[in-house]
Amino acid sequence: MLATYRKDGSVLLSPVWHQWRDGGFDVLCEPNDIKVRHLQRDPRASILVYDNEPPYRGVDIRTTAQLSDIDRAEFVLDMSIRYLGREAGKAYAAGSADSALVRLEPGHVRTWDFAGEI
Repeated sequence: MLATYRKDGSVLLSPVWHQWRDGGFDVLCEPNDIKVRHLQRDPRASILVYDNEPPYRGVDIRTTAQLSDIDRAEFVLDMSIRYLGREAGKAYAAGSADSALVRLEPGHVRTWDFAGEI
């Protein structure tokens, strides 16, 4: 879940595909996506990644997002396969256009893990 800020200061929560790479999260968005427009105006962001099943663990990172235009093929194939499976992921990646990469490197980090409590 990615949190960005609207013009009025309220938060927009958006489910996103993400991957952990080189000490931070990568999130792919369409270049004109509302999340990208929010981050261009106000780069504050949070990402929340969690398990919905026991042991109920997760991480919440508040940080300043970095945006860059990328060749989508560089990142989308691995991420598509992760979320859609090999065949559907390859098909999705083959039809994809350029994207904006949202890079979220840890700022303030909060984690939880209830493995010992369940």
